[in-house]
Amino acid sequence: MCGIVGYTGFQNATEILMSGLKKLEYRGYDSAGIALLTDNINTIKSQGRVENLKNILDKKQNNDSKIGIAHTRWATHGNPSDYNSHPHSSHDCKICLVHNGIVENYLDLKNKELSDLSEDCIKSQTDTEILVHLIRKFYDVNREISEESFLDSIIMSLNKVKGSYALAIICDDFKDKIFVARKDNPLVIGSGNKENFLASDSTAILNYTREIYFLEENKIAIISPNEINTYDFNKKNVNKKIFHIDWNIEDVDKTGYDSFMLKEIFEQPKVIDNFLNINLNSDFLKNIGLEKKYLKKINHIYIIGCGTAYHAGLMILNLFRNIEGLSASCEFASEFRYENPVIDKNKLVIIISQSGETADSLAALRLAKKSKAKVLAVVNSVGSSISREADYVIYTNAGPEIAVASTKAFTAQVLALYVLYLNIKKILAKENDGKCKEFELIEKDLKNLSRNIRSALKQNNKIKKVAKKYSNSKNMFYIGRNLDYIIALEGSLKLKEIAYLFSQAYAAGELKHGPIALIDENILTIGIVTQDKIRGKTLSNLKECKARNGIIFLIIPEKFLDDEILEMADDIILIKDMHEILLPILANVVLQLFAYHVANILERDIDKPKNLAKSVTVE
Repeated sequence: MCGIVGYTGFQNATEILMSGLKKLEYRGYDSAGIALLTDNINTIKSQGRVENLKNILDKKQNNDSKIGIAHTRWATHGNPSDYNSHPHSSHDCKICLVHNGIVENYLDLKNKELSDLSEDCIKSQTDTEILVHLIRKFYDVNREISEESFLDSIIMSLNKVKGSYALAIICDDFKDKIFVARKDNPLVIGSGNKENFLASDSTAILNYTREIYFLEENKIAIISPNEINTYDFNKKNVNKKIFHIDWNIEDVDKTGYDSFMLKEIFEQPKVIDNFLNINLNSDFLKNIGLEKKYLKKINHIYIIGCGTAYHAGLMILNLFRNIEGLSASCEFASEFRYENPVIDKNKLVIIISQSGETADSLAALRLAKKSKAKVLAVVNSVGSSISREADYVIYTNAGPEIAVASTKAFTAQVLALYVLYLNIKKILAKENDGKCKEFELIEKDLKNLSRNIRSALKQNNKIKKVAKKYSNSKNMFYIGRNLDYIIALEGSLKLKEIAYLFSQAYAAGELKHGPIALIDENILTIGIVTQDKIRGKTLSNLKECKARNGIIFLIIPEKFLDDEILEMADDIILIKDMHEILLPILANVVLQLFAYHVANILERDIDKPKNLAKSVTVE
């Protein structure tokens, strides 16, 4: 889960690489490094944030190199340190590389393939350094200074690797070329005019080009200023498909907000409008390729995701179960493959991922396809691995999400899944006229969703006051039932991610089966109560907390407010009335702002919380 960037062309490479690293810092920030090639390779590395590296570079003489590679790291092997930072070089500094991924068999390679290498040559604790020494070894064996010989050395080395990688490699024999390879980790190549770029994510190079190639799985490429050549591991040329990225530069800047997370929370109304304008009144299923004949054969839907994407899947789970004759389950992507799932051609597998590169989700997708099931991807990133490998794709069109903690992507995922559910139910409904009355009711309120989220956002100052009041709480409970419980899970996760406070979400009825023993005057319980049928039961559970001197913060629709609630709750945030499957989305916006303000009051690094990375591309 690291970020890599590379450049070869006519401009100052240092400036472009550092700009790319700043854009990629959400992928890792334990350490950073840069390698620049002129007559030889010059490498500068530093533990800590990209800013540390910039400060070191600012003190050095300007380097006019026109080619280089750079890296920002999220540690997997070896603690954060200057030595363990990338780039890593061969013992003679002839070859240098950066790596995103894991070399699982690096110890075997070290002990068997590199047994004659002096221990003094290996300077780090990383798996990556073994790879650069291995490439150097095979380049020596080939005994020919040529582009083809060096390519052979890379391929020979990678054929011995077990694991995953996105690699960018430079060698001082080739003054304008970067060699790249990819397996299970994302790598994009940007095409320019007499200059070319590479990065883990297109956001890193959008300032310079919008024309992007997504390097395919198990492919290798040679990039020079004037051409990009891609090959398979048999050195056969591979055709490239170019994607035009139409995001605005403003999409990857804060544009006046204190953080990307706050900006992205406030972008949610626009995200909703964009998605609905494209998809609500269109032939939605036809546009994504799902046919009525196929849908009627499905007997089970697997919904798969990680973290926030998993919570989005839970939001749609019970709705799919309401369709007669259809069963559904929601699974953690990281567990799915190890549970011996029953997968066949009559199963639909829905993979949810903001980045489209999540390693566990990709593995689940490939298992499903191997078992002859069809895969529907709900993704944000156009051209990502999951979107390319799936049979059907729903793009959430949320724009780039830079903050590590996901906000607008979650709302977009839930919205996309709701529209999918409503369209499938219209086809599978047993009503004589073939229409789904529920669709008409929800469709009406969907058109009001962005407006009602704006109303929730207008309470930002009030939510900030509640956050300040409880920012010193050491423990919090989030409770709800049905869809509200899922929002409790998501709200609790956000608080953990960015405020580093312990919180736990419970289905409200489970409190009395153990957790209520912890309730006292120091415990804040956040209640989400939006589902009318079970409102009384959730409120009863909250009263049980109040009876034990617990503190109650309540999020409810305006129509639920009464004297009994006013007497029970210490603080209340009201949301607008609408269809009850949409109300939890409004409640979640409140919880996003609550987590944000608590973290801000505690002076956390909100966009780049410790120990986390945005796109989890390793298992």
